Amino acid sequence: MASTDPFGNATKQLNDACDILGIADEGLRQYLAIPNKILRVKIPVRMDDGSIRVFTGFRSQHNNDRGPYKGGIRYFNPEGGPEYMEREVMALSAWMTWKTAIADVPLGGGKGGVYVNPKTEGLSDGEMERLTRRFAFMISEILGPQKDIPAPDVYTTGREMAQIMDVYGKLNNMTSQPGVITGKPLEIGGSKARNVATGLGTAYCVREAAKKLDMNLKGAKVVLQGFGNASTFAGEYLEGMGCTIIGASDSKGNILSPNGMKMSDLEAWKRENGTVAGFPGSEATDVPGLLDAECDVLIPGALENQIDAPMAENIRCRIIGEAANGPTLPEADPILYEKGVTVIPDILANAGGVTISYYEWVQNNMGHYWSFDEVASKMEDHLVRGFDSTYQMSQEKDVDMRRAAMAVAVQRVVDAFMIKGMWP
Repeated sequence: MASTDPFGNATKQLNDACDILGIADEGLRQYLAIPNKILRVKIPVRMDDGSIRVFTGFRSQHNNDRGPYKGGIRYFNPEGGPEYMEREVMALSAWMTWKTAIADVPLGGGKGGVYVNPKTEGLSDGEMERLTRRFAFMISEILGPQKDIPAPDVYTTGREMAQIMDVYGKLNNMTSQPGVITGKPLEIGGSKARNVATGLGTAYCVREAAKKLDMNLKGAKVVLQGFGNASTFAGEYLEGMGCTIIGASDSKGNILSPNGMKMSDLEAWKRENGTVAGFPGSEATDVPGLLDAECDVLIPGALENQIDAPMAENIRCRIIGEAANGPTLPEADPILYEKGVTVIPDILANAGGVTISYYEWVQNNMGHYWSFDEVASKMEDHLVRGFDSTYQMSQEKDVDMRRAAMAVAVQRVVDAFMIKGMWP
């Protein structure tokens, strides 16, 4: 297993929040920490060459006290194998519980995944579809619009969501059941603004943090780690607020350009060359060189476990907006706090995606659809309120924003649990 334990990290964050809230009951802490259910399945798939390959898949349902389980499905192969991925999915499902709570949408937390990297393994479209449909079949018993509502995540897209929706509908003799899944194409019940939601939400949160710090975003220097959906749209919207992008990265390289780069030019280069590396006027660097570059805003938008204690010592920015899940290790948080770096934690900074997923689900259930601006405005309201609640808690308890966000989220889940009680 990999050296870090994501579920251990998630549990530590929970216990820190319980300490802040004065929750001493060990039974309640265990209830809040442990997923309600973890399903591990084998997924036999007929490959293009006629052979059978067996994949391992997971679905972790962490908590549903505030509403149906909600969370993405990722296709990935983390170091440590399926055993590590199971712990990772458990952690991600817990973070989804706190994310939906801090965004104040009536959903719980779940997460799923298949141990495979379709990008590096070169799975064909046919193999991907057979894998997706078989996985959907294997977990279909626990899915449903009022039970568990998946969404896309790493290396899954609206195409896979459409296939899962189709499997669920056929298994349940329904011609259409769009509310069983979110992140769908617009043609089959998706929501406008969903494709930009995570990055736009991150930009909103950075804007609110800048207000608290009395920091002018016009000319503020931004570094984007990762150049997927979240980081790209965060970069676009921050640029629209007046920021200058000076650093970017993807799986093939890391670049810095002190004079700035236009997002439209950088995206065009990426489309043409398959990487941001080599962008005209930029200099190549490594991951540490990118993360500790002098800037105003750092957007970690790649994978988890990117900022450890030594890295935190070297970081030179004022705001970190965590567009990725779990990019900062617990050991780094106190260092960043002492340095005066405002960390907008992942459960808040990237909650735009799940917030608009919630509104996609609402639109599916009522059969009425809103415009881009209407959905984006509703999402903005949730995130601004979430940021304000978090900031207020951080000031009242004299704690960093992560522990404050967790405390707000945990309190909301505890309140729901206490109101409903336990039965049987």
